[in-house]
Amino acid sequence: MNKEAARLGMKDTHYVNATGLPDPQHYTTAHDLALLAVALIRDYPDQYKRLYSVKEYTYNKISQPNRNRLLWLDPYVDGMKTGHTKSAGYCLVTSAKRGDTRLVSVVLGAPSDSARATESQKLLNYGFQFYESKQVYKRGTVVSNLKVWKGAENTVVATVAKDVAITLPKGEYARVKAKIVSQQPLVAPVSAGQQIGKIEFILDDKVIAEHKLVAAKNVETAGIFGRMLDSIKLLFE
Repeated sequence: MNKEAARLGMKDTHYVNATGLPDPQHYTTAHDLALLAVALIRDYPDQYKRLYSVKEYTYNKISQPNRNRLLWLDPYVDGMKTGHTKSAGYCLVTSAKRGDTRLVSVVLGAPSDSARATESQKLLNYGFQFYESKQVYKRGTVVSNLKVWKGAENTVVATVAKDVAITLPKGEYARVKAKIVSQQPLVAPVSAGQQIGKIEFILDDKVIAEHKLVAAKNVETAGIFGRMLDSIKLLFE
């Protein structure tokens, strides 16, 4: 669990058990729980749709309601997870989708079941009112042609491996600039799907998001004379 948390960028999380029961060395943050929620929705969409919006579950003739009150109060909410211990208080990770925009809210340490639902609803309403999501690229969209050294072809098409969207305060999207950073020198052979750079999205001189650029196809190695010529050119780069 800790290896997976590290892979997801959950830098302030440490697991001691799989139950969530209190332990001095078992901790996380709202930010890290949001990262985990986003990864689950992104990487396991079928399981997410099938499980987290279920309002009631019956097993062995015993029915248990979902403790996420927002499933009944907000038609846009379709998950995710409640929790409660004496030390952590009442907690709720919520996700909702309106149009093309999906938001995740995290409330920790609430004094009651109703309080965590109320505060989560406030966060979601605020986000949908004042923020917007824009899809920048669909998976496979050609972003640029990048220079290839010692290759049978001089360039390779750079694309995105997954859909790219940006969420910003409303009205800010028009001021965003994109910057392509190529992994240079990019030397053949290059394999389809190999990361060959990244694209950065910049607002007010600050990088607000970045995504991998991958090769759209293979680029084989050039012949001996082509490789020799590019080797000489690289000496002056």
